[in-house]
Amino acid sequence: MEKFNTDYEKYQRAKKQVNEIKGFYTHFAIYILVMGFLIFINLKYSPEYLWFLWTMLGWGIGVASHAMKVFNWFPFLGKDWEQRKIKQFMDEEKNKPKYE
Repeated sequence: MEKFNTDYEKYQRAKKQVNEIKGFYTHFAIYILVMGFLIFINLKYSPEYLWFLWTMLGWGIGVASHAMKVFNWFPFLGKDWEQRKIKQFMDEEKNKPKYE
């Protein structure tokens, strides 16, 4: 019965990852469509000032951070960073003298 739970948990994690990837691709597609529309509007009505670049930069940072989260590209906050920090703090607490 334990193998069933493990397989089911693996399936659930994989399904969650697929949904996160699908969410990223949806976000990215909307970004591309909206940015295309904004570039068109900007170049048609006020080509002397390229204001769409500010929107592209701001939203692009959001899209990039979404990609980093979904595809685990955090160089400094890796997959198991949180678990390592919890263990570190627990070890520090355990080794701390009782009377400080």
